[in-house]
Amino acid sequence: MTRIFSGVKPTGHLTLGNYLGAVRQWVAADQEPDEALFCVVDLHALTVEHEPARLRRLSRQAATLLLASGLDPERCTLFVQSNVDEHTRLAYLLECTATDGELRRMIQYKEKAAKAQAAGDGVRLSLLTYPVLMAADILAYGTQEVPVGEDQRQHVELTRDLAVRFNQRYGHTFTVPRATHPTVAARVMDLQEPTSKMGKSHESGAGIVYLLDEPEVVRKKVMRAVTDSGDGGVVYDREARPGVANLLDVLAACTGGEPGELAGGYQGYGSLKRDVADAVVELLRPVRERHAELAADPAEVERVLRAGAGRARELARPVVDRAYAAIGLLGR
Repeated sequence: MTRIFSGVKPTGHLTLGNYLGAVRQWVAADQEPDEALFCVVDLHALTVEHEPARLRRLSRQAATLLLASGLDPERCTLFVQSNVDEHTRLAYLLECTATDGELRRMIQYKEKAAKAQAAGDGVRLSLLTYPVLMAADILAYGTQEVPVGEDQRQHVELTRDLAVRFNQRYGHTFTVPRATHPTVAARVMDLQEPTSKMGKSHESGAGIVYLLDEPEVVRKKVMRAVTDSGDGGVVYDREARPGVANLLDVLAACTGGEPGELAGGYQGYGSLKRDVADAVVELLRPVRERHAELAADPAEVERVLRAGAGRARELARPVVDRAYAAIGLLGR
């Protein structure tokens, strides 16, 4: 079996993009006993300004939604990052392995730092170093595969580089992981800005479908989705027609079709949007219903997370202890 690690950051409410691009694949293909670990990476949310109470609330909600989406604690390990100390223990060793230049070349750092500076905000040091914490998340478990979106590929490549460098300098310690990507809807775009990823924390939220949106809200957002100017009809072309292509990608992911073939069945945008809205509402209906059941029993969710953290510690501690010994630190 192949060990898998992936995580979701609780910086906002989980979206359709999170579900289609990652969570659904975790549920369908990536769960195996002792071999799949899924994590709410709450420490990563500290790289930007946040409200402590909101972070706790979003972390619990994210964990509950992962369970509602179908992650089975009998088949995988689900936990919260900050509950397992091995992540931060290993992160410092990897900071001592990484270079300043490597981290400043990270595309997400450049983009987020520039945005913060333009807004007159300070840039936290953790924004620069969090790819190393992400590497620790992955390497602590002997991970072989990391299911990620295309925007995270650079971070997995850094993880691979750090694992190889550490192994060469201090002796073989880490498994070198590889990134894997879903073939359809790996990157769902904002319905109002179809050249931008559907993120969790856009200011307006008008182009973002959240997993807990009511059906009428979902329909309104989809029907107001930006399409493309011109009289070319419904054509799948991500470069020239990003708005229509995004809708077709979503429809394909919801129905199991192929975006280019689906395009041939539509003469106008209105019918396409209606079908996309119907498909998204039906896709999310069982998730919303199961979330309501789980939210009514928070003690059970807490039990699952405690058990998951215990199992994660058992897996990570031997790896991190080996890394401490390899780099020259005294045992404890």
